Amino acid sequence: MPTVNANDCVACGACADACPQNAITIEDVAVIDADVCVECGACVDECPSDAITE
Repeated sequence: MPTVNANDCVACGACADACPQNAITIEDVAVIDADVCVECGACVDECPSDAITE
């Protein structure tokens, strides 16, 4: 399951745009809905600040 490091996340939305399941919303930081996420890793690959890890 991908995890968002809130200290590194700049809430740019790149991960949400890349997510094929629409499992990510942008609040103060990216928030991943574990019930919808299929752990494909698209968000990890797209995050420009490396704030999302698997």
